[in-house]
Amino acid sequence: MIPLNENLSRMRRSGIRAYTELARAVPDCVMLTIGEPEFATPQPIRQAAWAALEAGQTHYAPNAGLLELRQAIARQEGRKTSEILVTVGASGALFTALLGVLNPGDQVIVPIPAFPLYESIITMAGAELVPLDTSGDGFQIREAALLPLVTEKTKAMVLNSPHNPTGVVYDRESLAAVKKALLGKPIFLVSDQVYQGLCLGEIPSLAKDPDLQEQLLLCQSFSKPYAMTGWRVGYLAGPEEVMGRLLLLSAAEIASVPTFLQAACVTALETDNALMAETYAQRREYVCRRLRAMGLDFPRPEGAFYVFVNIARFGLSSDEFCRRMIREAGVAAVPGSCFGTEGYLRLSYCCAQEALEKGLDRMEAFLKRL
Repeated sequence: MIPLNENLSRMRRSGIRAYTELARAVPDCVMLTIGEPEFATPQPIRQAAWAALEAGQTHYAPNAGLLELRQAIARQEGRKTSEILVTVGASGALFTALLGVLNPGDQVIVPIPAFPLYESIITMAGAELVPLDTSGDGFQIREAALLPLVTEKTKAMVLNSPHNPTGVVYDRESLAAVKKALLGKPIFLVSDQVYQGLCLGEIPSLAKDPDLQEQLLLCQSFSKPYAMTGWRVGYLAGPEEVMGRLLLLSAAEIASVPTFLQAACVTALETDNALMAETYAQRREYVCRRLRAMGLDFPRPEGAFYVFVNIARFGLSSDEFCRRMIREAGVAAVPGSCFGTEGYLRLSYCCAQEALEKGLDRMEAFLKRL
């Protein structure tokens, strides 16, 4: 075979997708794996896409995105329109941000556990992921653990809050530690906030900290807060000079996001998603109550729609535990090893209530057999 990019040999397939496929091969398996909202995209957003199609918005959009959408995003984020780039989901924003700033040999600090896409992008850039283990600090970031990881090779740090896979929201002490470690240094803070729109009320964030604006690259998506996962639209925000250069990369990658989808996203930003957020909050309370009754430990999720459950006491690797639970109980979760932390599994509670109840009933019976 003709040699490929050597970085591909170091990449791993998404464990989230792999365990979802394992579950699909088992009849009637309840899948609590993917963060896929059960809701359909709200009707006003769908209607806006249809209206845009009917109006002939089927041609190329500007590389940076439709001006109307960028202006709406800029108002929401408190930024200038020139600081906004529309991308193919938050994944596109993350790829553009990290590939655009990393050189081979650079280091990126990533709090672990972490969404596995970060490692894939860092690997493709020829850079090195430096793990910051947060499991001993309640999955928060503490200064004593972070500061020693910052070196002359550090080029970026990834921050994800509300957090996938734990559902934890970083507290003010965590954010203060990050700011102290990065402020004034030639280090980018890549802030992945795709779950923030699902929180009831404000949460602590560094996204609008005036001291960090020249270092901050904000990655956001329409997928989770508006149940638009299949639409694949997101955005990247950052310093104007930096965004001007990253636009060149994005334009080379995708040219532009489909025009009629962007037109519908303007409507999305005007759509109230409180019902979804309230539903997830109710399901969170249900899941936490059920898991506590099973005698399981986990950090309380304050955002997103995941819970990270400690299964270490059962004496099985998280991979074996999840494989057995699929085979023997017909319920699927994602092992903590997929996120870089052994002894845990991630349950997603954004599915229908009926599926959630059935899945937890089966999980409880499985634990009793163990």
